[in-house]
Amino acid sequence: MPRFACLLLLTVVLVMAAQGSSPRAASPQTPAVTFNKDVLPILQKNCQLCHRPGEVAPMSFLTYESTRPWAKAIKEATVSKKMPPWFADSRYGDFRNDPRLNEQEIKTLAAWADNGALEGDVKDKPAAVAWAEGWRIQPDVVISMPEAHKVPAKGSGEIESYLVPNPFKEDTWVNSIEIRPGSPSVVHHAMLQVPEETPGPSFSWGGVSGATCLPSGTASFMESPVAISQPNQGGQPTVKPPKNFAILEAVYVPGSPVTDFQFDGSAKMIRGGGNLRIEVHYTPNGKAVSDQTRIGFSLAKTAPTRRFVTLAPKSLANVRRKIPAGSENYETRGELEFGQDAQLVWLMPHMHLRGKDMTFNLVFPNGNSETVLRADFNFNWQLGYEFDAPIRVRKGTRMVVVAHHDNSINNRFNPDPTRDVSWGNQTSEEMVLPWFGVIVDKNADPERILAVRQGGCSVAATVLPNIPSVAPRLPIPVPSLPKGK
Repeated sequence: MPRFACLLLLTVVLVMAAQGSSPRAASPQTPAVTFNKDVLPILQKNCQLCHRPGEVAPMSFLTYESTRPWAKAIKEATVSKKMPPWFADSRYGDFRNDPRLNEQEIKTLAAWADNGALEGDVKDKPAAVAWAEGWRIQPDVVISMPEAHKVPAKGSGEIESYLVPNPFKEDTWVNSIEIRPGSPSVVHHAMLQVPEETPGPSFSWGGVSGATCLPSGTASFMESPVAISQPNQGGQPTVKPPKNFAILEAVYVPGSPVTDFQFDGSAKMIRGGGNLRIEVHYTPNGKAVSDQTRIGFSLAKTAPTRRFVTLAPKSLANVRRKIPAGSENYETRGELEFGQDAQLVWLMPHMHLRGKDMTFNLVFPNGNSETVLRADFNFNWQLGYEFDAPIRVRKGTRMVVVAHHDNSINNRFNPDPTRDVSWGNQTSEEMVLPWFGVIVDKNADPERILAVRQGGCSVAATVLPNIPSVAPRLPIPVPSLPKGK
């Protein structure tokens, strides 16, 4: 009897061991990850904006045939989180245009690359995204440079400006504007602007000339705009300093997304009549090409309740001080003050090859402060950051901007770490430009929104407050905003 029991027990153990060693026979096989069913939806949502013919990315991810050779590279770029590009410090701010993949999407792309990068059943393939002739938006109105501009293979770069007839005869509200270069590889930046009546600084985007450096004390706080050639009491024209910031309608830099002006009932106003100014900064890249930049407008379908305004301080740098050779963390600090209530909705740092990072801090009238964005800077991917919900700023709120440049050998983009660097338009020079978008009442005067203080020119660094690394949240409630609106 004991012998029979032992044999029975041994038989049971062997059967259980056999079952445990072959789990695939006991459960359905895990479905393979395929391009059509699993990968393509991720690419459509997060990657095809750039990865398609005519865009900034060097390869297309529209089809299996064009994507398959890049399977391993896709895994490497997404697992390391180099792609999609995003440089905002996750400790500060929530942004509606954040393209980052979640962990499950990253695992899906990795599994696809590791298991043969299969195409899958064509029936699982989602419908193709209807890109409008390469546009990111669906433009209702399109304007263009009057003729193609020839960019030589070599040279230091050049800025071309064109006046084109305004397509709008009456004031028109638009939801978005896309600037689309014909040859993106040679376009350093481009902008659309209503021509200013006052003269600009010595160059459009860098530090102003020493002659226009603002004086010290309270006079250094210059409100914009500043009229020019207004007659004084004696009847003679009074020449005043140029405007210290520009009001942009749209801006393009490599890798930047199209800004959506729709925040909580807002749109951008384009004044009717006259001309529009298109400025394009060209940087030769070794191949002679032609460029004819176009601009598309998506019109608002309903009248907005608020106005989106894009502001561009022309300089926060002290142009008298160059960035020293070898400096790893050269700091520039500047300050702007809101002259009326507004809602902050969009920020975009802009620098050149030595740009390292930029931080935006709000200091409220009650003394509280908040870091709303800290972002590393990458010249190849200059991103704008759209807040998930508008941040309300009261009159008297100050925006303190702190930027750093790396002019050392450790910066792989630095063309020459052995020389001091001046401020200017050329890519070999430097800029420190905090572009930002605000929402104001639709009847507000956008040129009275802020005043600018040039930190390096008129204000000692000690005047600007030291912002804590972790700041209290703004106590003023902001309206909720659905994703994608």
